Amino acid sequence: MKKLLALALLLGSSFVFVSSTEAKTTNTPNTVNSGNSANIAEFAGQPRRRRRSYITTRTVRRGWALYRETYRITYLPNGRVRTQLIRRVRIR
Repeated sequence: MKKLLALALLLGSSFVFVSSTEAKTTNTPNTVNSGNSANIAEFAGQPRRRRRSYITTRTVRRGWALYRETYRITYLPNGRVRTQLIRRVRIR
């Protein structure tokens, strides 16, 4: 019983301590601190994108016509593949 009470007291005090510490140290992107320029640089740019893409062509026959299609194939970070038709030119 003493161990359970001690554990509950320890968890309760750590929760109060952590929440008060977070309330004091939060910075918004609109505030300007002259001594804390590292936090301001965090919000300055766009997030980096990890996308691999390449362009490929293929010839396709539709009825009597022959077309050269150019595609942009992009591999997204979550494993999906996005295929986008860029141009279609009739060859014959």
